[in-house]
Amino acid sequence: MELEELKNSWNALDKRLADSEVVNLRIGKEMITQKTKTAFDSIVGHNIYSLVVNILIICVVFPYVYMNTPIQTSSFAIVEGVMVIGLIPMVWKLSLLSRFDLGTKNCSELSRLMLTYKKICHQEKIWMIGAVCLAMIAFYILELGFNTKAGYEFGTRLLLPLGLSLLTFCLGLVFAKWQLRRHAHQLQEIEQGLAELKEFEQST
Repeated sequence: MELEELKNSWNALDKRLADSEVVNLRIGKEMITQKTKTAFDSIVGHNIYSLVVNILIICVVFPYVYMNTPIQTSSFAIVEGVMVIGLIPMVWKLSLLSRFDLGTKNCSELSRLMLTYKKICHQEKIWMIGAVCLAMIAFYILELGFNTKAGYEFGTRLLLPLGLSLLTFCLGLVFAKWQLRRHAHQLQEIEQGLAELKEFEQST
């Protein structure tokens, strides 16, 4: 009789331990899922912010500058054209991110989505650096070389607008570099979270 009671106690203990392990695994999975979702939401927010800021610059800021300064139409068109084309990868990335769903897709599908997203980001970075540099060169050549209405004179007075332009460009690069580092860290968190969630999928 005592042996039977001891056996039942062991069985009950095993069941409690198994239940406890299941609960711990579920809690661990929920924590990883939440951490991954938080990083993902930050990336989505970053992309929406970038898109809105660029649209405001294209539709409001630069047209206002164009209408209130003697900038040539050709210079305005080049800068506007580059910025409008730059919206394409932004919309593409947001479209891709809208398909990211931890609840309905498995980790392999989500990993493929993030790999495609990273490739777009890499191509966008290379393209934007080249396009922005070429647009700035073309803008200054047209304005300083062919804009007779503005009355530019090569001298000390020209150093101020050039210096401010270069300073703005450098500050933009510093801000962009900080954003890229933050973005890369968030991507790393998502990839790590997906790898850990994949282990949970394989163990169940």
